[in-house]
Amino acid sequence: MTYLAADDRYERMTYRRAGRSGIKLPLISLGLWHNFGEDRPLDGQRAILRRAFDLGVTHFDLANNYGPPFGSAESNFGRIYQQDFRPYRDELFLSTKAGWDMWPGPYGDLGSRKYLLASLDQSLSRMGVDYVDVFYHHRNDPETPLEETMGALDQAVRSGKALYAGISSYSPQRTEEAARILREMGTPLFLHQPSYSLLNRWIEDGLLETTAAVGAGVIVFSPLAQGMLTDKYLDGVPADSRMAANTSLPAELLTEQNLQRIRALNQIASRRGQSLAQLALAWAARDERVSSVLIGASSVRQLEQNIAALEHQSFTAEELAEIDQHAVEGDIDLWRSVATS
Repeated sequence: MTYLAADDRYERMTYRRAGRSGIKLPLISLGLWHNFGEDRPLDGQRAILRRAFDLGVTHFDLANNYGPPFGSAESNFGRIYQQDFRPYRDELFLSTKAGWDMWPGPYGDLGSRKYLLASLDQSLSRMGVDYVDVFYHHRNDPETPLEETMGALDQAVRSGKALYAGISSYSPQRTEEAARILREMGTPLFLHQPSYSLLNRWIEDGLLETTAAVGAGVIVFSPLAQGMLTDKYLDGVPADSRMAANTSLPAELLTEQNLQRIRALNQIASRRGQSLAQLALAWAARDERVSSVLIGASSVRQLEQNIAALEHQSFTAEELAEIDQHAVEGDIDLWRSVATS
């Protein structure tokens, strides 16, 4: 059946400007890190993407190695794009990234010009688009001169294969350096994509100030701590969870201290009439310097429940103070060494 987007899609979403750019992003964006590989039915993926766009989610976030296997999330998105979203390309904001392991040999990882530009070409081919709206370097690479990595992002923009340049998991100092190099090349740093959640607040220690100073927006990933900030783990580790499968969420992260914090935050959410996940998303978006919050979704229902966090975004000073008692560093940041290297 031919897909026709909902007429009222832009009435259902809040949009926030990304840094000093001309772009407004949906306050909640959809990431395809999980649930869009070959291990999930394509019809389910299509249903999630369609519903997201109907709810005003214009930004879909990908990377070269999302899957499994590597590349399959982009390929699956490309199939759905051709069937459903091609007429809406100018209403979509698409991103992809490179910087983690993608193919064998010395040119399939990290931050060289060769890897980044080859990866972008491959991503465009898999997605079936002529350009992406933003192309990110996925992680800091201390072994490659920053001038080379930023030069590749600049070339991607100048070639028309990307409209904007972004970075992910860079420290405040490296972010400032990257922004300076890009600015001197004439390509502003558009977005920084760091991890951020109630149990992982590292961006408050200088990064938000840095991005504001250089004019870049911030789009945070893993705001639900890969599922820990949901009701899934309140009573232990379910057999069908990521933690049980030990895929991307190690069981040792769910310490007794973190479990106590999660349960206390869940009680605050209940008093607000929200789920724990909705509280976590609304809290992550409370700072105007955060342009968008990236969520994943394994079903249409989960997507709808998470976007419903926008129905109750405001916090009282008393609520924020109480949340701060439990929203403390939980040693769950899997990307810390990358951002601080």
